[in-house]
Amino acid sequence: MDTRPTLLVIAHGSRDPRHAAAVSALCARVRALRPGLRVEVGYLDFNAPRVPRVLERLAAEGRREVVALPLLLTRAFHAKSDIPAVLREAAARLPLLSVRQAEVLGPSPLLTAALERRLEEAGLRPGDRRSTGVVLASAGSSDPEAIAVIAEIAREWRHTAGWCAVRPAFASASLPRTADAVRALRAEGVDRVAVAPYVIAPGFLPDRIAAGAREAGADVLAPVLGPAPELARLLLRRYDASVLDRARGDLTALSA
Repeated sequence: MDTRPTLLVIAHGSRDPRHAAAVSALCARVRALRPGLRVEVGYLDFNAPRVPRVLERLAAEGRREVVALPLLLTRAFHAKSDIPAVLREAAARLPLLSVRQAEVLGPSPLLTAALERRLEEAGLRPGDRRSTGVVLASAGSSDPEAIAVIAEIAREWRHTAGWCAVRPAFASASLPRTADAVRALRAEGVDRVAVAPYVIAPGFLPDRIAAGAREAGADVLAPVLGPAPELARLLLRRYDASVLDRARGDLTALSA
């Protein structure tokens, strides 16, 4: 049996079948990048298998270590509360299974690279950047930390990529909405406005982002991140960092 920790990707889940399809495609790309690594998917809601059932199956198979990786772009409620609670409950029932929660995916230069890939696929060219304002449209959160991270990503992306402007927008919980951000850039005289959904999989909130972009007349609407190769590499980067942290902890304990 492969002794490397199993990678358990934890997705929120959705009634929209496109969500699970996108998650599956992303995990398939991760497996292709790291042949032999056991990669499983578990959902918090709506879809099967749920996270506890996956952990029970892994324990029954004799697996002893799992890296649980939240498929989240910001460290908001699910990463701080829901997922740790699910993992704690499972650990209490499965004492032989060691489960370590990895860091969320964002922020990362790989994510902005994936956003740029999607914008290019939607028709933007590298020479368009100086005349293009981008709306960085995320799902939204009531967590101030998560909102501050999105705003900082927007500032940094404008600085490093050369867009004439990058503005955050949110599909829920926070303002501005996507349509309002598009209109604000138009009012400032921006020649071309592009909307870049900062979301992984299709669903209700990404559809709301797309509707806002169309309502306000955005010139370019990029698709969601989905199985972008940069995103797959980022999952493995977070997995490797978690495994390394565990190894360092074990060495510290041995030397104490």
